[in-house]
Amino acid sequence: MSHDPTYEPREGLTHRDADWSGIDVLVVGLGVSGFAAADALAERGARVTAVSRDVTDAISERATILEILDVDVRLGPEHLHEPPVGTQLVVTSPGVPPHDPLMLAAATAGIPVWGEVELAWRMRPAEGAAPWLTVTGTNGKTTTVGMLASILRAGGLRATSAGNIGTPLLEAVLHPEPYDVLAVELSSFQLHWQRSISAVASAVLNVAPDHLDWHGGYAEYLRAKGKIYENTHLACIYNVADIQTEQLVMEADVVEGCRAVGFTTGIPAPSMIGIVEDVLADRAFVEQRQRSAAELCTLADLQGDGPPPAPHYIANALAAAALARAYGVGPIAVRDGLRAFRPDRHRIAEVATVRGVRFVNDSKATNPHAAAAAIRSFDSVVWIAGGLLKGADVDSLVEEMASRLRGVVLIGADREQIAAALSRHAPDVRVIDVPDTDTGVMDRVVTQAARLAQPGDVVLLAPAAASMDMFTNYGARGDAFEEAVRRHEAAAGGLE
Repeated sequence: MSHDPTYEPREGLTHRDADWSGIDVLVVGLGVSGFAAADALAERGARVTAVSRDVTDAISERATILEILDVDVRLGPEHLHEPPVGTQLVVTSPGVPPHDPLMLAAATAGIPVWGEVELAWRMRPAEGAAPWLTVTGTNGKTTTVGMLASILRAGGLRATSAGNIGTPLLEAVLHPEPYDVLAVELSSFQLHWQRSISAVASAVLNVAPDHLDWHGGYAEYLRAKGKIYENTHLACIYNVADIQTEQLVMEADVVEGCRAVGFTTGIPAPSMIGIVEDVLADRAFVEQRQRSAAELCTLADLQGDGPPPAPHYIANALAAAALARAYGVGPIAVRDGLRAFRPDRHRIAEVATVRGVRFVNDSKATNPHAAAAAIRSFDSVVWIAGGLLKGADVDSLVEEMASRLRGVVLIGADREQIAAALSRHAPDVRVIDVPDTDTGVMDRVVTQAARLAQPGDVVLLAPAAASMDMFTNYGARGDAFEEAVRRHEAAAGGLE
């Protein structure tokens, strides 16, 4: 039996009160989202088998709870070869790639595979479900969704950020006190498995090669990102500076009457949101958009107590504003929400200034596109880079940023690939290789970076790579960097 992506395990499984009873479901992965999926399905009478390759204390604890709910839990890699006989539906965690043997076996057997986001969409109530405003992009998703949730709340709406960040989507959808609207962050992994989401408004912030090992190539990665626009009702938000995002809108099958709305850090044309002098201006969601614009906020509103906002931060604010305006939120709520928002700790976070050198943590730059945005924010950078590149190419990043690099300190598994790109495109830049992987590595990294830096420079942790070769996650990597900088500051006597 060949794989038919439109095949349904049972007709009518489009809302939480449908008849889920007796359906044989395999839930793959027992992270937070996998646990929520198994719990929700078991509660509705489905026959659930849950499998997990990993066996951690947290997973064992979740397994114990699920077994009380009559879920058949199977822990260990030996259970991840093929679905149990009789399986009618596979619900997978986002980390499992389509070329995984279990996914291939399901496809060969003609068993539909949903991601946990697809399941969450189908677990909404039949009537009065909270609409979704959806965001994807290679970079800036988390910041944009956080800004959007802040704007929605400033508009008096009960809203939260959910999905790839914040609350697991199933929890948000099944919350006993329903939300008015959800700001939903979707990764390319999650979008790959989705097939029926229909957002009020959706945005692709930018697209650059990432996760190519997971998707099997750039064309498939692009296709996954573009799926966010499918069935959008009111507005598809695209990045005027990134032609690929507009192309994805053009290729999408949207609800009739849906508009394409661009955001730009330049002056907006009609049907765009952009910047006029120092004002974020809306020429998309106003009556007379040929002749007039609505003032949303000023650049100073984005700055808060910190330094002037970087270009990519302004772009994220414009995208968030566009999504909120598409939903009908007024200009004052946009201003108040953006004023109130505070960015993620590990995104271009100033740590300290030591002897005229600023130390900045952007550990969240887990791919070359994000690292480029970070480096572009400064004129002279000592760049700390390296980790797991996940199949991404760093040549264009190094070539584009070479003139800004004072020096580079390399860490992690794929540092040789970055070293090779530096020797090709920035042969005069000093490079220090730190091969160590022990817990004290960041102290050595910070010391070496400080030696390369001159007063006025920025030592920037923007690794362009994932962290799991050396750290639990990008947060742990950023924490290690910040702690090492503080020790360096103390050793230097805190001299400015």
